Amino acid sequence: MKKLVSLLLLAAMMCAVLVTASAEYPEVVEGIDFGGQTIYIYDYWSGDGARSDNPSEEQAAQYAYRDWLEETYNCHIIQMQKGDWGSQITEFNNFVSAPDGSLTLWIIEPGSVGTDLKQGYFAPWDNDLIDITAEKWNSATSSRMTKNGQVFGVYAGNTEPRQMLYFNKKVLADAGIDYNELYDLQAAGEWTWDKLEEYAARLTYDTDNDGVNDVYGLIGSGDDFYQMAVFSNGGAFFALDEEGKLQPVMRDQNTLDALNWAKRVWTTYGAPTPDGANWDWYKDAWKQGYVAFYMYQGYGGFNDNAEMADMTDEWGAVAFPIGPNGTTYLNLASDNITVIPNVYDEETVAKLTFIYDMWTMPTPGYDDEFSWIGNKYNYTDARAVDETYAMLREPEHSATNLCVNLGTTNDVLGNPLLWQLGGNEPSELIDANWDAWQAMCDDFNQ
Repeated sequence: MKKLVSLLLLAAMMCAVLVTASAEYPEVVEGIDFGGQTIYIYDYWSGDGARSDNPSEEQAAQYAYRDWLEETYNCHIIQMQKGDWGSQITEFNNFVSAPDGSLTLWIIEPGSVGTDLKQGYFAPWDNDLIDITAEKWNSATSSRMTKNGQVFGVYAGNTEPRQMLYFNKKVLADAGIDYNELYDLQAAGEWTWDKLEEYAARLTYDTDNDGVNDVYGLIGSGDDFYQMAVFSNGGAFFALDEEGKLQPVMRDQNTLDALNWAKRVWTTYGAPTPDGANWDWYKDAWKQGYVAFYMYQGYGGFNDNAEMADMTDEWGAVAFPIGPNGTTYLNLASDNITVIPNVYDEETVAKLTFIYDMWTMPTPGYDDEFSWIGNKYNYTDARAVDETYAMLREPEHSATNLCVNLGTTNDVLGNPLLWQLGGNEPSELIDANWDAWQAMCDDFNQ
């Protein structure tokens, strides 16, 4: 598959070179004119947004397309940085409080939008100039940003995979396990809770007969493990009711079953936390090579300069297994969200959604189907990229934990529930915090 994808990439690039000069631009929509105004797209990473002095051929084609876009609709568009990952939402809120008349869209990290969504600081994207249900708009993000039947934020493209189970190939091999078994189970739809527990039990053992385990089945983010157990079993923590109102749903049996299973498995096969360790001790512990499975997010292994880049042992990755009441492999979408300040009239908002739709179109003449691969083959085996990572990008494998619309996961679920599971029953914790969660939802729904 790796070789096939490489050939396809080469073919796509060659075709792009041939067709760029004659690439077709989108059909012009009459009646949209920005009167020469500048439109700012503020993110938290682009610096001053200056174009490259030495662009690649594809960059040059993109610049040409965007020049055409600006000329066609009589505007100037600049994507640039405003604030950073932590401060951008403050910049946005300051703009809403005192708009300066400029035209702006904002690309905000997903953990910061919940309060502003509740407060009504975002304009809705539903209008006649774009199709908000089109395939290009990430359905998990649109679902997360839906309130009272309207969509208040979007993400263009497939989800960046988040939660997955990494595995240490050496630890598996030492126990006589061919790591390809895991990929084969996943491909057959048979990578389930029971299979994970079967492997975890086999991979938790004492090597020197001193009564203390030296190899463990699991390590990593317990928060991610508990959340994924719930969603993989068809459960949820919060959901929209028939009227589109957000409600707590943790008393659902699928959710309770998942939390009880996850608690037992994590406690039985998880590597113990060292005395006095920091909260993220498991990141370095995983790289020490005494644990089979690592519960963590995709960027930890697949991104350039990722945390696992200096790991000695070879690793692979599979999706979180399917629970007995689940239907498919999932991860929780958490992508940057583009919003429009709720300070413009409806016509202006519609025009801004339209120009952003055009701005995020693929560069005419270039096929970016495989651009997401990047350098990922440098870090792990082809099956982790072609089968696991590629699968988890697809919409049907993305879910959203709607708790993030009420605050951070730590605040909403961490201290009340996830961090207390070690010594408490899930149902008792849920009952004890139900009224507080309901009050959060009632406040959000107003």
